[in-house]
Amino acid sequence: MRRWLALLVAATTSLVLIALLVPMALLIRSVAENGAMNRATAAAESVSVAVGTPDLALAVEQVPRPVTVFLPDGRILGVAAARSAAVRLAATGRSVTAEAPGGREVLSSAQSPEGTAVIRVFVSDAELTRGVREAWAALLVLGLALVLLGIVLADRLALAVTRPIDGLARVSHRLAGGDLAARAEPGGPPEVRSVALALNHLASRIDDLLAAERESVADLSHRLRTPLTALRLDAEALRDPEEAARLAARVDALERAVSTVITDARRRSAGRESCDATAVVRERVRFWSVLAEDQGREVEVRLPDSELPVALGAADLAACVDALLGNVFAHTPEGVPFAVRLAPRDSGAVLTVSDRGPGFDPALARRGDSTGGSTGLGLDIARRAAESSGGSLSVSYAAKGGAVVDVVLTGA
Repeated sequence: MRRWLALLVAATTSLVLIALLVPMALLIRSVAENGAMNRATAAAESVSVAVGTPDLALAVEQVPRPVTVFLPDGRILGVAAARSAAVRLAATGRSVTAEAPGGREVLSSAQSPEGTAVIRVFVSDAELTRGVREAWAALLVLGLALVLLGIVLADRLALAVTRPIDGLARVSHRLAGGDLAARAEPGGPPEVRSVALALNHLASRIDDLLAAERESVADLSHRLRTPLTALRLDAEALRDPEEAARLAARVDALERAVSTVITDARRRSAGRESCDATAVVRERVRFWSVLAEDQGREVEVRLPDSELPVALGAADLAACVDALLGNVFAHTPEGVPFAVRLAPRDSGAVLTVSDRGPGFDPALARRGDSTGGSTGLGLDIARRAAESSGGSLSVSYAAKGGAVVDVVLTGA
C-alpha cells in the first residue's frame, strides 16, 4: 500500500507540475525575449534622436550593443552590416523587426535634412535567452523537490494506515496460535480503529465461549461419572463372581475412555500453556538415562544454560520427549548410542533426537504407520505436540546412519 500510494502521489504531482511549470517556462522565455527587444528598441530611439546632429557618431559609440546607422547619402556609421531588404523597408519610414543570422535586428527610421536614416540594432540569440536556462533549471529543481516532498508525505500517510493494519495482522496470528489474551491497540483512521475494536470483541467472545465450554466439560465429567459409579455398584452386586469381574473390567475400560475424552476436551478448551523447555527436557533425559545406563547406551546431551520458554505445556512436552526416546529404546539394539540436543532459534527452539540405529522410513511420522509391530503413534504424539505450539516435526537419516528427528517448537 505504501508503494502504491507513493506512486500515485508521484504521478499526480508530476502531472500537476507539468501543467504548471511548462507554461511558466514558456512565459519566462517570452519575458526574456521581450526584455531584450525593448532594450534594443530603446537604444535605437536614443540614436535616432541624434540623427542630423554633429553628435551622431558619439551617440552611436555610447550605445553598449552593436548599432549601425545607414545614412541617406549611403554612408554607414557603427558596426558594418549589409543593407538588407528589411533595411530598405525601414528606409520608407517604418520601424521593422526582422530575423538575422545569429539573432534579430531592430530597425528604426529617423528623418534628417539629407533624407531618411535607418538605425539598426542587432540582438543576438544569447541575449534573447539570457537567464532562461538558469530559470528553467530552478523550475526543474523546484518540481523535483515538490515531487519528493509529495512522496514523503504520502509515505507518512500510508504508514499511518499500514502500521495499525500490521498490528491487526499480528494480533490475528496470535489468536490463531491460541493466545486468547492478545488484543489489538486501536489506532489509525476511524475505519481501522473500528476493525481493531471488532477484532477485540471477537477475541473476547471466543474467550467467553471457551470458558463456557470448560464449564460444560466439567459438568459433563460430573454427569458421566455418576452413572458409571452406579453401573460399577450394580456389577459388584452380581452373584456370579466371574460375571461381576467381567462387567467390572468393562466398566473400568469405559471409565478410562471417558476420562481420556474429558481430559482431551479440557486440554483443548484451556488457555495457551507454556513451559521451560530446558528444564523439561533435562528432567526427562535424566529419567531415561537410568535405562540407558542399564543397556550400555552412551547418551550425548546438549542443552542451553538458560531458560528456553516454548508455547507448549510441560506435560505435552514431556510426552513428546518420552515418545521420541521410547522409540529409540524400542527400535534400536541395546548399546546403540543416542543424542538429545535442544537449541534456541529465532522464534522458539529445536529439539533433536538422533541415534546410531538402523533408522526408519520418514513416512512413519504419519499416525498409525509402523514396521516394527508397534502402534505407530509415538511419532504422531511428538508431531501433534509440535504442531499445537505452532511448530513442526521432520524425520531424516543421519550422515553416519541412524534416524534424526527434529521437533520445531514456537517460543512462548
